[in-house]
Amino acid sequence: MAPSAITETISSTLTLKGQEKPAEAAQQAAVEGKEMTPLEAISHGMLMPGIPTFPTYTEERRHILIHMAATFRFFARSGFTEGQSGHISVRDPEFPSLMWMNPLGRHFGMLTAGDMVCLDIATGKIVGGNTSRPANAAGYLIHSAVHKRRPNDIHAICHAHSNAGRAWSVFARPLEMLNQDVCNFHNAHAVYARYGGIVFAAEEGEHIASALGDTNKGVILLNHGLLTVGSTVDEAGFMFGLLDRACAMQLAVEAAAANGIPKNVISDEEAAHNFKMASEANVLYREAQPDIEYEIEVAGGEDVVARGFESLRAVVAP
Repeated sequence: MAPSAITETISSTLTLKGQEKPAEAAQQAAVEGKEMTPLEAISHGMLMPGIPTFPTYTEERRHILIHMAATFRFFARSGFTEGQSGHISVRDPEFPSLMWMNPLGRHFGMLTAGDMVCLDIATGKIVGGNTSRPANAAGYLIHSAVHKRRPNDIHAICHAHSNAGRAWSVFARPLEMLNQDVCNFHNAHAVYARYGGIVFAAEEGEHIASALGDTNKGVILLNHGLLTVGSTVDEAGFMFGLLDRACAMQLAVEAAAANGIPKNVISDEEAAHNFKMASEANVLYREAQPDIEYEIEVAGGEDVVARGFESLRAVVAP
């Protein structure tokens, strides 16, 4: 089938999810005694905008792939590279049966929107995007299994072999709620306590998807690394960085505790409240924007990170 010819409704203005209320929404909610949304609660003065929506699929796809490339550049700056290992996938906004992934063997810090490869989730067939490089076979097996298991709430997946993530993974233990930030994973992360080797078969990808479960935002993979998910690539990328830093903090705390220093862990009640206020999709999208914007600025602007996008096509197999 030819590239998409679906009629797109053109809107003269870009709208923002989570910004339907006026700027005074937070203050008004407080006056009326209503429960504020997480964005209302954190915004003082004007209301912080949430996840953007776009008048056309092309504009939405461009935004997603630019932010995907910027997330990879954040990964590179954070030291999440290990040879050819690591991958991010994002479900296409127009064709939910397709996903975009990074090509095999290109450094995270060099990726642009035009580098991304488009694959059919069900079959693994490359159906569009950059066809000059292969995709990562192990990556496809992992990501496709997760996308198939959770087609409605997961639109992006991040996996990499970070140092702290690999170090903490050897204990096959979940994280403790040691600080305010890690509460984003309160009752929302799992441990895959089995090592099945490099993923060269669909079965191992399915095991990882099963370990992640139906509601978790991340999973610690024994002797392997970390995997996080999100409703946007921004969310999944921010959560990956947070999960890796949480692993590093847990390792440091365990070392101190081994010398007799007692730990103070956040209570389940407080952790649950923190999770409620900090883990909503629009808030997590906003959490990612400082690093996304930094990477775009350092790269030389949005057009640099978007390079090659105009030549990409997402094609639905006949």
